[in-house]
Amino acid sequence: MNFASDNVYGVHSQIINALAEVNSGTAPSYANDDYSKKSEEKLSEVFDREVRAFLVTTGTAANGLSLSTITPGYGAILCHTESHIFWDECNSPELFTGGAKIMGLSAPGGKLTPAIIDAKLKTLVRNTHDPKPKGVSITNASELGTVYSPAETQAISDLIRPRGMKLHLDGARFANAVAGLNCSPADLTWKSGVDVMSFGATKNGAMMLEAVVFFDASLAEEFSHRRMRAGQLVSKGRYLGAQMLAYLKDGLWLENARTANGLARELAEGLLRHANIRIPNPMQANEVFAVLPRSLSEKLLASGAKFYGWADDSLAADETLARFVLSFATPAGDVKKFLGLVKELNA
Repeated sequence: MNFASDNVYGVHSQIINALAEVNSGTAPSYANDDYSKKSEEKLSEVFDREVRAFLVTTGTAANGLSLSTITPGYGAILCHTESHIFWDECNSPELFTGGAKIMGLSAPGGKLTPAIIDAKLKTLVRNTHDPKPKGVSITNASELGTVYSPAETQAISDLIRPRGMKLHLDGARFANAVAGLNCSPADLTWKSGVDVMSFGATKNGAMMLEAVVFFDASLAEEFSHRRMRAGQLVSKGRYLGAQMLAYLKDGLWLENARTANGLARELAEGLLRHANIRIPNPMQANEVFAVLPRSLSEKLLASGAKFYGWADDSLAADETLARFVLSFATPAGDVKKFLGLVKELNA
């Protein structure tokens, strides 16, 4: 019963098979292989327009490198205080951007709004004394399991674009957002004003695979040098390309996401059958945040269930916010077993 993260589970068998197939013979090095080239073509098909796409190994690298293309060192990127670039990447975005300021904004449900962004922008009026706002980064699905609709994304783009700012999307769980909204990848990205995104695959079935995808081709100029300088140009690039092609083939990436989302929905519905458990945010992807009695949370952990507590100062002393993350590989029986355990311990 491991709900700690979707990172704890392994690689999808179809991707493992693709790695085994590419392991024989030879191929050109440094992303000059056919697999890497076809990955960009396939991502263009997925997004229904020609994109520039560069494969990297981690989401941290994808985010930092993406942001480095939209802001100089004296710039600022606005994001949510729960976002990975603000809390979880050890100042990596500041490193890749040469010192740009990552400015976290608090907002309900893990999502920024135009009003919150606009209020912050109105405080940055001291000319050269303030960092220059150069972009906004949103996370879809968010760190709290909520998703931005195309209209919400477009509203943010409409606010910042007249100011010369760019919109970045952290898509570590982008597949879960697309599956949750049942819309097209294009609707959630370039059609809604996204300029560049970190396209995640590792959490959803790959071994180690992310892509920096540019919808604004001008931002991709010289990116190959940025990737090389960051140590993200993999010499045996075919292993990244083979993963991406298998991940996207026949919609595997969305099939995996729908499985994970469905298990999350089952878990959320089961928890809500208990009067002393509540779910404060909409359950829209593959993460469930539930407010549990602290005593119940401690009993569940002591019984072998794995999940994380999440900081929330608004809760009562005898409550805790628990995060459960479901994977395409989470055994369905584990969800049923866990809900049975909740019922037993919560009696």
